[in-house]
Amino acid sequence: MPAMQPSLPRRPIRPTLRQRFEFRAARLLFSLPAAVQVRLSGRPPVVVDGCALHPQMQLLLALHHLWHGGLIAELTPDMARQTFRNDTATIAGRPIPVGAVADIAIDSGGTIAARHYAPAASGPRPLMVYYHGGGFVLGDLDGHDNLCRRVCRDADMHVLSVDYRLAPEHPFPAAVDDACAAFRWACANAARLGATPRVAVGGDSAGGNLAAVVSQKAMTAGGPAPCAQVLLYPALDRTVARPSLELFGKGFFISRADIDWYMLQYTGSTIAQPDPAQNPLCAKEFSGLPPALIVTAGFDPLRDEGEAYADALRQAGVPVVLKRFDGLLHGFCSMATISSACDAALGEIIAKLRKLIADTKNVAPGSRSPIQQRPV
Repeated sequence: MPAMQPSLPRRPIRPTLRQRFEFRAARLLFSLPAAVQVRLSGRPPVVVDGCALHPQMQLLLALHHLWHGGLIAELTPDMARQTFRNDTATIAGRPIPVGAVADIAIDSGGTIAARHYAPAASGPRPLMVYYHGGGFVLGDLDGHDNLCRRVCRDADMHVLSVDYRLAPEHPFPAAVDDACAAFRWACANAARLGATPRVAVGGDSAGGNLAAVVSQKAMTAGGPAPCAQVLLYPALDRTVARPSLELFGKGFFISRADIDWYMLQYTGSTIAQPDPAQNPLCAKEFSGLPPALIVTAGFDPLRDEGEAYADALRQAGVPVVLKRFDGLLHGFCSMATISSACDAALGEIIAKLRKLIADTKNVAPGSRSPIQQRPV
C-alpha cells in the first residue's frame, strides 16, 4: 500500500526576495492600462495570423527577455531545470487552499512520486490524473502545485499530479511508462483516495502529450480507460511543420529551437518518428477514445497540432470541446497568478472541464454524447 504523507499547509516553493519583487512588479505592471503595457513592451501592438497578442502577454515577453533572456536550448538540462524552477517560484503565488494534500509513493515496479489533492467537499468526487509540462525534461510536482490546487478547488475534483521520470537521464519511453502506470494505479485506488471510479487524464504541453498517449494505450489495452482527456496546449505531432510552428517559432516564449532541444533530450534525435507513443496524431485509429477538452493558445508554435488533433478526434466520432485563446501564449495556465487575462482563461477552462465531466457521467468512453463538438 503506497505511503501517504500529509503536506498541507507546507509551502512547496519558497521564493527568494528577488522572486517576490519580480512577482509583485509583474502584477503591478499588468494592472496598468493596456496602452501603457504595450508602450512599455517597446514595440507596437502585435497581430499575427489574425490574432492580436494580449497587452499583458506582450509586456510579459519583454519582461522575460529583460529578466531571463536566452533560449532553453542554449542551456544544459540541469541549468534549464534551475531556470524553470526559478521561473515557477517567481509566479507561484500563495498556495490555494484545498481540502487536503498528500504526497504519495506509487509502487509500480519502481517508485513514482505523486501528489494527491482532495477537494474540501465531502463525498466521492471525480479524479483527474495530471501530467505536468516541461518538454519531458523540466518540471516537478512543486512547479504545477498551484495549478493543481486551482483545478481541485474550482472543478471540485480530486487531482493526482504525477512526477514522471525526466529525460535525458530517463529517455522515451520512461515518461510514457510512468504515466500509464500512474493511471492504472489511480483506477485501482480511486476509492481509497475518496474519488469515484471515473478517472480522467489531463496535462499541459508535454503533459498533454502524455495524457493523449495514456488515452490511446488504454483504448488498445482493454483495461480501464479514462472517462475524459484534458489537453492544454499539447505537443502532439512533430512529424509535420504546421504553420503555427513557423509563425511563432521565434520570439513567443517557447521557440522552435527549444522544441527541437526537448525532442533531442527525450528521443535522442531531432528527427520525429511516426510513433503514436511519441506523436499521438500519428495514430491510425482515433475512434473509441475518451471525450476531449483541447485548449490552444493563439501565439503558440504548438497551436495547429492541438487543433489538428481535435479535428482527427471529431472525424472519428469522439466528442470534442476545442477552445483557442487567441491572444495568449504557450503555458498561460501557469501565469494565472500574475495575469488577469490568463486567470480568466483558466477559469473558463475549469468551467468547461466541469461540464465535460458532468456530460460524461453516464457515457462510456468512445460512445457519442451531447458534448459540444465544435470550436468555442
